[in-house]
Amino acid sequence: MASVKMYTTQVCPYCIRAKALLKQRGVTDIEEVRIDLDPAARDAMMAQTGRRTVPQIFIGDTHVGGCDDLMALDQKGGLASLLQAA
Repeated sequence: MASVKMYTTQVCPYCIRAKALLKQRGVTDIEEVRIDLDPAARDAMMAQTGRRTVPQIFIGDTHVGGCDDLMALDQKGGLASLLQAA
């Protein structure tokens, strides 16, 4: 199973929804980086992704994007293969 890293904040309904979907797909360990607690992590996330919003989700080395991107990937059938491949 691929490693999953997610940039989040404490009160983010999209973060909660994304984590729930990943857990439904068998992900048991999500490395969660709280950008509300660590301004340097926010800067690093923005440098990596060019985005300011959370969640920002990485599966292996692949930047999936946010919650809507994750949902769309899952609906197209790409999430399971990405989780297995990485």
